[in-house]
Amino acid sequence: MSPKYETVKRYYDLKVWNLERVRLAVQKGWITEAEFSEITGQSYQ
Repeated sequence: MSPKYETVKRYYDLKVWNLERVRLAVQKGWITEAEFSEITGQSYQ
């Protein structure tokens, strides 16, 4: 699990972050593409 996974998941679950923000977290290397899918329920594309 990536070090920032829990933070990104919490922000997404609380609706502080939207899909685009979580996608940016992947681009910054905070989470992986697989973790993006776990958090959002959607595939990373």
